[in-house]
Amino acid sequence: MKEILSVENMRQSDAHTIAIKTPSLELMYRAGKAVADSVEWRAPVGILCGYGNNAGDGYVIALELQKRGIDCTLILLGERFSADGRYYFDKCTEAGITYEIYSSETDLSRFSTLADCIFGTGFSGEVRGVAKEVIEKYNNTEAYKVSVDINSGMNGDTGMGETIALSDLTCSIGSFKPGHFLNRAKDVMKSKVNLDIGIEPIDKPYYLYEPDASVFPARKNFSNKSTYGYVVLIGGSRRYSGAIRLSAMANAAMRSGAGVAMLAVPETLAPMIMSEILEATVYPLSESDGAILFNENELSELCRRTKSITFGMGIGLSDEVEKTLSYLLSNYKGTLTVDADGLTALSRLGSDAIKNASCKLILTPHNMEFSRISGLTIDEILSAPIDHAKSFAKEHGCVLLLKGPSTIVTDGDTVYVIEKGCPGMATAGSGDVLSGILAATSAYVTSPLEAAALAAYVNGSAGEIAESKTNPISMIASDTVAAIPEAIGRILKK
Repeated sequence: MKEILSVENMRQSDAHTIAIKTPSLELMYRAGKAVADSVEWRAPVGILCGYGNNAGDGYVIALELQKRGIDCTLILLGERFSADGRYYFDKCTEAGITYEIYSSETDLSRFSTLADCIFGTGFSGEVRGVAKEVIEKYNNTEAYKVSVDINSGMNGDTGMGETIALSDLTCSIGSFKPGHFLNRAKDVMKSKVNLDIGIEPIDKPYYLYEPDASVFPARKNFSNKSTYGYVVLIGGSRRYSGAIRLSAMANAAMRSGAGVAMLAVPETLAPMIMSEILEATVYPLSESDGAILFNENELSELCRRTKSITFGMGIGLSDEVEKTLSYLLSNYKGTLTVDADGLTALSRLGSDAIKNASCKLILTPHNMEFSRISGLTIDEILSAPIDHAKSFAKEHGCVLLLKGPSTIVTDGDTVYVIEKGCPGMATAGSGDVLSGILAATSAYVTSPLEAAALAAYVNGSAGEIAESKTNPISMIASDTVAAIPEAIGRILKK
């Protein structure tokens, strides 16, 4: 799997590499040359340079392009330089490479390719002044756009920023950073590549999750449905019946390899669902006016029969829901996934209920739900999503799957980033499909961390396939379910 380094890990790793084996000027040269080698440059080329080492990479790019006879011009935001940047800028002037200082009259439309070397991964805050003006003008050109290391204006750890340079290609240097994947990343980068320049991480990296066929246990002829697990999906209420969404969840579990999927719903919902889940089964739950009632005998039976339980989708909010979840946390021995309304109930039960759970626990919140169970504000979560997810999982002894444009999955030690997913998945029921897939993977993948990462990957991949066959506006959750076999098939071919 590809490594992802936090900005601080990258900074320390860079400094360590410079201290023990590779001079900083050499690393800057490697970075600039690697970018020059990775782009199909269309002359004339304009290279936008800020004040730090990211600008230094731009000066090296200019030197390399000149060697290849490609016309290029350096456009400086000002005449301030880092020490290494100054060295390569002087090389450019000695070589006769054209440069100019940016002004409001500077015409960027004359270039066929523009390289963004304004800010690097250490940038934080918001872009202001001349840099903001340059980025806005750059974004409005028709040029082929290349961002060096990361898109200027984007936070390297969070993928956030108000004014961000757009790119056709982003060339990450050394290792990918979280900002290449999280939050706004997919909206500002059309494609990206990482360029290895010989920097070894000094702290444990995060990983871009990319499974192959080995993640699935071999299916043997001498096996039956119980070999691959009975899974239970507990959800629904009269107010939030979502029969089709619940059906999609059950069908997603079957399409993802569950031996048997059982949908446990309030009794009055059962007839609405049975015709939609021919391959799955329905378990009617005790209810009052379409909302579940706590029934220890029913829950005990479900706990005995299953390898995984997924709880909370459309189940509503009540004391009975909280009692039911509390029982599962205290008595279930398999893998329990809590989603949707279940997460709200969990926030009311408190941290000790999570820490003292008898089961292997997976929580699947989006940012608002994570705010409820963690006590953090949305802004705090967005400011450091991986750090907060990792800290919560470690403190509570669970696996946290934090939903977003890219998904973060962590057990507090290992962190996976799953890049799969698409805009068409922003539709009712997509979370239920993920829950169904996760119910299945939790039944046959021993590690909850690996089960959660695999489920997020399959869900995102299936969504991308579905969107390619429909469109991001018309796509619905059942389209994702229909694409699960193709998504799994692609993994099995790796």
